[in-house]
Amino acid sequence: MDVNRYIAHRNETSGAVQTVKEHCENTAELCRDFSIPELKDFMYAVGLLHDVGKFQDSFVKRINGANIKVEHSICGALAAKEKYAVPPPMALMMEYCISGHHSGIPDGGFPNDDMDKSTLCGRLKREYEDYSEYKDELALPELNGFEWMTYLFRDCDNRMEKVIDKFAFLTRYVFSCLVDADSIDTADFCKERELPRKLNADFSACLQKVDDRLNAFVCKTELQRARAALQNQAFQNMNQDSEIYLLNMPTGSGKTLASVKIALERALAKEKKRIIYVIPYNSIIEQTAEVFEGLFGDSLEILRHQSTFSYEEEENGSEDYREAAKTAAENWDAPFIITTAVQFFESIYANKRGKLRKLHNMADSILIFDEAHLMPQDYLQPCLQAVAYITRYLHSEAVFLTATMPDFEKLMKEYALPDSKIVKLIKDTSLFTKFQKCGYRYIGEISSSELLAKCCAYPSSLIIVNKKATARELYQECGGKKYHLSTYMTSYDRKRILKEIRKELKQLEADYPEYQNVPEDRRITIISTSLIEAGVDLDVYTVFRERSGLDSILQAGGRCNREGKRQEADVFIFDLAEETRQAASNEKASLTKGLLKNYEDISDVRCIEEYYSRLYFMRAEDIQKNSMHQLCSDLDSIPFKEYAEKFELIDSRQVSLVVPQDAQSEKLVEVMKYSKVGNVRKLQNYTCSVRQKELEDLIRQHAADDYGTGIYCLTNMDYYDECKGVLFEAPDYFLS
Repeated sequence: MDVNRYIAHRNETSGAVQTVKEHCENTAELCRDFSIPELKDFMYAVGLLHDVGKFQDSFVKRINGANIKVEHSICGALAAKEKYAVPPPMALMMEYCISGHHSGIPDGGFPNDDMDKSTLCGRLKREYEDYSEYKDELALPELNGFEWMTYLFRDCDNRMEKVIDKFAFLTRYVFSCLVDADSIDTADFCKERELPRKLNADFSACLQKVDDRLNAFVCKTELQRARAALQNQAFQNMNQDSEIYLLNMPTGSGKTLASVKIALERALAKEKKRIIYVIPYNSIIEQTAEVFEGLFGDSLEILRHQSTFSYEEEENGSEDYREAAKTAAENWDAPFIITTAVQFFESIYANKRGKLRKLHNMADSILIFDEAHLMPQDYLQPCLQAVAYITRYLHSEAVFLTATMPDFEKLMKEYALPDSKIVKLIKDTSLFTKFQKCGYRYIGEISSSELLAKCCAYPSSLIIVNKKATARELYQECGGKKYHLSTYMTSYDRKRILKEIRKELKQLEADYPEYQNVPEDRRITIISTSLIEAGVDLDVYTVFRERSGLDSILQAGGRCNREGKRQEADVFIFDLAEETRQAASNEKASLTKGLLKNYEDISDVRCIEEYYSRLYFMRAEDIQKNSMHQLCSDLDSIPFKEYAEKFELIDSRQVSLVVPQDAQSEKLVEVMKYSKVGNVRKLQNYTCSVRQKELEDLIRQHAADDYGTGIYCLTNMDYYDECKGVLFEAPDYFLS
């Protein structure tokens, strides 16, 4: 039989064809290249088998122009089940990956699923044409099933729940290698132009620039000497080999610079392929990226991957850089990546090829988790497991970076791998007191009018509250020079207002260096939700923080007397009289109330340790409730698709609303309105966040529409105020 009749791809421009044999062998080679050493032969077999369904005669007709639908993915799964039947879990992992290499890893399903079900069990019952020609064309390797099973069961203590979680992770990893190899070989054959170059990095040159920056700092003051001593302590301890490093450093001690030096040192010493910097929020990425771009210059091309950033709109850099970055964002084949925790963890726990392509490129990497304490409690076990598995099985290293460090050693032992190798980079915390630039005072219950009167006595005040509605009400009640920040406002307006705030604060300090006799009309009041706490570079005279979790309060304190120019500064913790009942039901806020009674200084390391101990080790069921093993009891029925669809680190009850605010956004909305296609990434800068019920209210008032796209836009600008954000009644309806 002529094997050349079995065609995998046809280049529409040149007319050239790629046979199924060529494509399968190319994909297998790439799979082996991508794979960790322990799975190279296994990955080669997966790559060879993935497209054997294209040996069906119906696919031959389709590739030659017949308008027919041909399912080919499940054939490779059936072939794997036949060839590698022993041990069953080895074939099963292949079946999950190969059957889903186009549509996504399916749910395992159950033995009684009929062929109409989209589960693996259901699809395996379907009938297909003869595709056995692959046996003559592809040389399948023999695999050592005993070694494979030993690898799977390692570190699982013969506990089925641990086997399920590890099997699920490795399945997604294998799938990642397969779909990226498949995509790359297909794109390489079908390319109509030269593929973009890869992003460049010179880690040695970058490290030299970091060292030059650190050496340029003058250590005259006690604070400066303490900062240098802490950093040197971390640098000395980083030479110990480990899987996970804990970098616990106070706000203002130079954590960011220290972390990137550690990442570069470890990457060079251990010949790691890339550094991935994981940041909790979109709002912080821009600031971090600017710091690194300014520091590294042309020694490093950074890949930013976040929902609010589009390389199509990026004005800096050359066209070939933008093309290279857009391509690298698909699979993270780049030397230095800055991304969000949402992108990182949702990519690991996805089931679709678009997201999972990145997972295999997290191997042989250095991972930095900025503000690591912000990993969500409801998904803490899956997040910790992901880090443990990537560092143990994919041979990466991780650094957890925060000023308020939970007991990650105990958490890893309890909820991930009991023997993860963990090194504390800061063992002596006695210098932490040198960075205490403010005192924390609990003032109890206070009314909103009393709060505003109290804050007006200071040159600049930052009030942080727990609810967006509260922030808006306080802003409306407040007088004088005032600013408001919440996610009711678009990113476009928040950036504008933050820029204005920094300018005003700088001018205030220039005009009144000692902050003496500041006239009433120059005093600044900023009212915000918690979005301002993590990574937003502001320095105000006094902070007022509504009682919440201890970590949030200490983060808020980082905005007070940030540069340490004054001997004394205050952070006032309060309960709003109007919100007392809700505060009582908040677990984190309740924990904090007890600590405020027991500790004179809540920034004390012992207080932080007690807070996290009570938060994490008294609510074990919350931490474990979203782990894969909670949803199934065996490997055959793992619900990959169902789990991926439910895995959300961001509250899905919050929905995005586009607010057209300039010519560009108006044009984007206009195009969406008539084409019924919206560019979500380009519109991100113009979105605010509302609850589902609030959106429904706007729709009922004919103030919002999605034009059939699922992307809701504000259609009546009377419902938006550039200082307060989205309104839920038009101004005409307010009664005086």
